[in-house]
Amino acid sequence: MQEAIAITEQPVSVSVPVGYSFTLRCRAQGRTSLQYQWFCQYQSDCRLIPGATSQDLPIIAEQTQLYTCRVNDLHRNAVFSDWVKVEVHQCVARGLPPQLWQGEPVIVLNPSEQRVEVGQPLQLQCAAMGVPAPSYQWYRNGNLLEHQKRKKLWITHTKVSDSGTYLCCASNRHGEHWTNAVDVHIGTCGSGKFFATGKIALLVGNNRYQHHPNLMAPVRDVFELSHLLKHLGFQVVSLLDLNKAEMATAVSRFLQLLGKGVYAVFYYAGHGYEHLGRNYMVPVDAPQPYAPENCISVQKILQKMQQQQTALNIILLDTCRKWYNPGCALSQVQPLEPWGNTVYGYSTSEDAEAYELQDGEFSSGIFMKYLKKHILQEKKVTHMLEDVLEDIGRDPLVTGKQVMEIKHTLKEARSLTDPICPSGAATEHWGRGQELPSKTVTFPCGARVELHFLRLFSNLMFVCAKPQPPLAHITDPQLLLHQLAETDDVAIQRESCLDHVETLLASVYKREELDCVFQLCALQKIQTDVVLQLDLHYIRPSTKQRTCESLQMTLHKSLLRQFFSQRNDSQADSQRAPARPGGVCLQDALVLSTDPKGQGPLSTGSGHSLPSSTPSAFSSEPEENDESDLGELCLAPLRAGPEQDGP
Repeated sequence: MQEAIAITEQPVSVSVPVGYSFTLRCRAQGRTSLQYQWFCQYQSDCRLIPGATSQDLPIIAEQTQLYTCRVNDLHRNAVFSDWVKVEVHQCVARGLPPQLWQGEPVIVLNPSEQRVEVGQPLQLQCAAMGVPAPSYQWYRNGNLLEHQKRKKLWITHTKVSDSGTYLCCASNRHGEHWTNAVDVHIGTCGSGKFFATGKIALLVGNNRYQHHPNLMAPVRDVFELSHLLKHLGFQVVSLLDLNKAEMATAVSRFLQLLGKGVYAVFYYAGHGYEHLGRNYMVPVDAPQPYAPENCISVQKILQKMQQQQTALNIILLDTCRKWYNPGCALSQVQPLEPWGNTVYGYSTSEDAEAYELQDGEFSSGIFMKYLKKHILQEKKVTHMLEDVLEDIGRDPLVTGKQVMEIKHTLKEARSLTDPICPSGAATEHWGRGQELPSKTVTFPCGARVELHFLRLFSNLMFVCAKPQPPLAHITDPQLLLHQLAETDDVAIQRESCLDHVETLLASVYKREELDCVFQLCALQKIQTDVVLQLDLHYIRPSTKQRTCESLQMTLHKSLLRQFFSQRNDSQADSQRAPARPGGVCLQDALVLSTDPKGQGPLSTGSGHSLPSSTPSAFSSEPEENDESDLGELCLAPLRAGPEQDGP
């Protein structure tokens, strides 16, 4: 028997921003004329909507409510439509919904990463706008989860197998939209609340300036901070004395490797200045006076860091903040997003200088003196920096001269000691693979020498040679490492060698491993393979004559300057004969010579014995120049050298 009233078009649920205008529709058929009446329910209160007696109900969205329509005929037959939900989003990000929105799904709430102990519940939540309201489908590791079809994903008792990457698809008849993918870790990261998917740090120390007074502290400060961050699980790249193009390249590589959930640290020590709240770093090739195109804006780096959806961004500036050129125009920097994950640590306050302390052969910045004391503490980053601030404030040497300043938007109690729970995605290892494996070579006389390749910084390496026992068939063995060809690279190496860094090397490695040391610095500038010669001087017991045997070895430029290598470097290397293990090619030809007169005392390749006794030419005097503001920071990878690589 045919029903007296049949609804032919049900109203549909919608999900819209506050203030959005739309219409709910209900259509029905009956044997007599029909009457319509709309009702709404908010919380537990269901009420009739006065005057809502039409098939269409126009609505201006104000709050989330349920709606239904009653249809009745002249014989008092009545039927109700389906209840529908009008979900109203009170806080919608800028630009949502897009112009000319037709009701297609738009994600307004993404799920967040979770770390849950085994057996505990897991909840992920997302939300999307759409007309009609979108339906939802959750996925884990790309696989559809059959029973997870709501905005909230709920697992009552989690298992380790529930770990993975989750995302949700919101769809309606107009299309579909996917949430961000998030990582869920079940019972693998301890009981702490926060964790990092990775820890990445870029440390830059500029010491030797071409047109400004040299500094002493950045070498040691970058060295010590690098070791402390590695202890905390960070992958660290530490670089010394970069020009503008090299700094842009380093920053670009750093930004490319940041990702969701990563803890990122950027540290700079060197000359700098501040203008109207903007901080600028001065490359080693910046002329006097400073010009916008010769400096780098720290705020632009932070802006790019935030775009990578990192969990924690820390910028530590160990530089002066003197004000210059108050009338110059500011560089164009967009407002930072309010993501609550950023910490600024300034070594000094506005319009003030940062000071160094003389400590033997090296100086150390006041800021680093106390930062290294507290950085390993298991406490919120901002609280750790407050301890540093208090210690600096109590130091009588800088009372009234230097006061640290902290700015942050950190809303969570994240610490540098938080554990690392990798997301499982394949990522490039930042700061790893820089060490070349040791290599043992044998001279014609049978003596064996072990070669170590030690990177004190990412762009400064030592080649160390150590004779291996037994040496009974020769006496008084001495080794000498030196570079052969007089090329532009050799001249750059000679100009860039840093005094006293061998003392830092001796603080890390045993003295007996450093009998013969050659310093390769400014690796980012190397344009050709480096050919080294290892000379072994000894006395033959049978003849009592002093003899010299030599081996030559080639270090490929792609291995030395791998951090700054571009695509055509690797292409050129691929055309060579395969390198031997460790990337060190020992030439087949051995040069044997005899020196009956013997040899004088040997020195290291940098021209100094260990430890160096040459007095430093560095100066810590503050400078005052007329700096201009910075223009655009070029973040495209640049070749760090005089030539340009191919595309």
